Amino acid sequence: MTLDPFYLIVDSAAWIRRLVPLGVKLVQLRIKDRSTSEIRAEIREAKAICAAHECQLIVNDYWQLAIEEGCDFIHLGQEDLASADLSAIRDAGLKLGLSTHDEAELETALAAEPDYIALGPIYPTVLKVMPWAPQGLDRIGAWKARIGNRPLVAIGGLTVERLAGVFEHGADIAAVVTDITRNADPESRTLEWVAASRQTPPN
Repeated sequence: MTLDPFYLIVDSAAWIRRLVPLGVKLVQLRIKDRSTSEIRAEIREAKAICAAHECQLIVNDYWQLAIEEGCDFIHLGQEDLASADLSAIRDAGLKLGLSTHDEAELETALAAEPDYIALGPIYPTVLKVMPWAPQGLDRIGAWKARIGNRPLVAIGGLTVERLAGVFEHGADIAAVVTDITRNADPESRTLEWVAASRQTPPN
């Protein structure tokens, strides 16, 4: 499976409407603390925008809604993985991405046979409080050796300036949140990411 090396993660369809037309080809919709009806509406809007721009949409957490709304890719954290119905997800034809932060979580993830595995945080991140220390670049190579041909997503504290090092150490995909959403000019920063990920392809 081939996914774009630049993986944008945002918390609303409004962000997707704003940034996907700039050339984003892989985006995750990660919404927290909203009602089911609001999340369903966000998923529907995001799905339509992504379809119009040939962008792969990945829905975070809400696998039941993703199935009901005809999405084709979800991402789960370890807690969500523990409570998810993997058989239902696979029967619906959804592809699956999983988060990992340590060896135990990697073993759990590999047992679920996901379509990609994410490792983080690579660098310190301001997005949320993490119980894990930054993984560092060397851990990327170790994880890639373990997961084989599955795409490896690096996440956490990534910037355009750190992109080449992440790819050089074995990541296939670089995921970004705050370097874009908290930037003074998100559109310009997105264009920088798109250009940099094309110029510095993964190994």
